[in-house]
Amino acid sequence: MLLRTLPDPVPPARQEIPPSYISRLAILHGLDVDGLWSQVTRPAYPGAGRRVVVPERLAALTGRSVHALPGAMPELRDAPPNWEMFRHQPQTGCHLCDARHPGGRVVRLLPHHTYVCLRHHTWIGPPDIDHPAVDLTRLPDIVDAQRRHLLMLRRYGWAATYDAVLTGLMLCAHIWSPDGRPVAFGTWDTWDAWDDRLDILIPFDQEKQDYADFSTSRLFAAVYPEAVSLAPLIASASWRRLAGGTEAEQNRFFAEVARRVTYPYKPPDRSSDAVAHWALADSWRPPSWPLITYTPGRVRGTLPGLAANRLARTRGVRSGSAAAAATKVVTSSSMDTSSRFFSASAKTST
Repeated sequence: MLLRTLPDPVPPARQEIPPSYISRLAILHGLDVDGLWSQVTRPAYPGAGRRVVVPERLAALTGRSVHALPGAMPELRDAPPNWEMFRHQPQTGCHLCDARHPGGRVVRLLPHHTYVCLRHHTWIGPPDIDHPAVDLTRLPDIVDAQRRHLLMLRRYGWAATYDAVLTGLMLCAHIWSPDGRPVAFGTWDTWDAWDDRLDILIPFDQEKQDYADFSTSRLFAAVYPEAVSLAPLIASASWRRLAGGTEAEQNRFFAEVARRVTYPYKPPDRSSDAVAHWALADSWRPPSWPLITYTPGRVRGTLPGLAANRLARTRGVRSGSAAAAATKVVTSSSMDTSSRFFSASAKTST
């Protein structure tokens, strides 16, 4: 099949999935998305419903080299990347970055360690369906946490960093739970910082008398700096040994936790203590990996994540004062992102 180069073959976005790129190309040129997809793909194997992109066909369609396209789209690389390093669900990213890419919604495959767009200071993860990226101009500590997160990645590797940050988020969720609020240590505590951030991330809409911008992802953002502060203690083999060691060693570990985040529990009462539970049950385990990984290619019958592009083609498109974050007890560091963070629900202020 001989493909003609499209008149306006816009480049793919960084880490864009092929269905998203092909959909944008089709919309820009008034073509049928499914028809264009069929032209540049083949069945993953004879008789398969899943289709995969043929790089040579896409290169002919766009006029770009077979070597340039994989640089932007991981799925087209000869040696596939480690998919466990990426979120299992493609998502939209920074809306300011995406504005440079016409043709509809840009769907990307982001790595686990990307929470903030450092170029535009926007929060881009973990995703909430149909929630745009959040501006962090007034929250530079969240942007700085992303830089510290990347430093951790270089020191400990992706698996240990993934497990440590996710566990840090879970521990912060327990500390933030309505029953866990401590007596403030001095004149400032971590709760105050989280509440202050939440006032910016999920402001109260006076007109609607509701927290209209509530999303679980914004709760992630509120605790992210402290989660990243705790993460090196979880990723470090030496700190993990102290966490599971003698009483004196554990006390040293707990004291370091309290130095980094307001820690509401004091010996001998450690009931409902998520940090102590992790030290006992999980500190001796190796870092966990994601339970679900991304599967490249098209699933039978639909182009993943592109419903918004189809719609665009046809139509032309706080929680309360205490931040009600109801959590489950941390059980195992082998749980996935979608289930390991606290289950959050909006709590209406009276």
